[in-house]
Amino acid sequence: MSAPRTITFELGERSYPIVIGRGLLGGDFDLGEYLAGGDCLVVSNETVAPLYLDTLKANLFGKTVATIQLPDGESFKTLDTLSTVLDKLVSSGANRDTTLVALGGGVVGDITGFAAACYMRGVGFIQVPTTLLAQVDSSVGGKTGVNHPLGKNLVGAFHQPRIVLIDTATLDTLPDRELSAGLAEIIKAGAIADAGFFDWLEANMVALVARDPEAVAHAVQRSCEIKAEVVAQDEREAGRRAILNFGHTFGHAIEHCLGYGEWLHGEAVAAGMVMAARLSGIDAADVERLEALLKVANLPVAPPAVGPQAMLDAMGMDKKVLNKKLRFVVLEQLGRAAVTSDYDRSQLDEVLGATNRRKTSLRTPRARRGAVADATRSLLRGIA
Repeated sequence: MSAPRTITFELGERSYPIVIGRGLLGGDFDLGEYLAGGDCLVVSNETVAPLYLDTLKANLFGKTVATIQLPDGESFKTLDTLSTVLDKLVSSGANRDTTLVALGGGVVGDITGFAAACYMRGVGFIQVPTTLLAQVDSSVGGKTGVNHPLGKNLVGAFHQPRIVLIDTATLDTLPDRELSAGLAEIIKAGAIADAGFFDWLEANMVALVARDPEAVAHAVQRSCEIKAEVVAQDEREAGRRAILNFGHTFGHAIEHCLGYGEWLHGEAVAAGMVMAARLSGIDAADVERLEALLKVANLPVAPPAVGPQAMLDAMGMDKKVLNKKLRFVVLEQLGRAAVTSDYDRSQLDEVLGATNRRKTSLRTPRARRGAVADATRSLLRGIA
């Protein structure tokens, strides 16, 4: 096992380490020193817990460990699921020195962090992300929350973890589709903030898809570094941090229109990035580079045909809306992004209109069996 890589997330007194390595679970890293007291609640789900819960406990030797397993999936990222975590804390007599530990993907991390932010007005928590998307994005930066029936991540809080422990060996059990979903957020990092990293991804995407350990470690590290650099300048998304949402305004609308769980978050963001790049008005060759890289990562580059008005209605609930005006993250060029409400409405209409003209390119057995098409037809019947 190579030596772990450590990034310091700089937030003054609330700074914390992001530790990246292979084989960190199972007692090779002492998580106990990051607990406020002797008690912790490990929150996981029914898929991840059987794989890694017992292994994680070795990193908490000598501590009192309670556990709870949540149902798996974006459709369970709700206030009801949050309540089950809070109920567990109350029923176990948890105090303010209890630490929550999130063991799982982005849904588990977001719910756990939000529960930690709410319980007794704030207790500590630790992120142990087990999906690529969570490792490079959702576990880092302190955004926590749940979905509302009218929009994604509308209920939540900013609450930073004490540490993010990333064991890349957990990716060995990650399905190919979920690996690709995580690659979308890695591609996003290069597209918005580091042209050189984007170049590196073009040269190494085949290795990443094949899960080459060194390539994965570098991609995770650089993605976390980019996010840490951005968030350190704007923790609560008053300005620059919003660039991290490149592709997300369109992507969240896709998720909402299809119903959460039909497309994975990273799949929706991938199609959303292409839409945002087209809205940006950058050189067509750069849009083609983005599309080509997403295709190598086995990601969709076109949205499902959900209808322009349905997309607009969903985007109206986006958190970047100010004074009832849509704002978008656009590319000034590959490697540099900006947030703007000064966009060409005819160009937006063209981008949204293309959702009805381009074929969905989601490459999964489920999609090949027509599940996406069936969901789209049902949605359009409801809109009609």
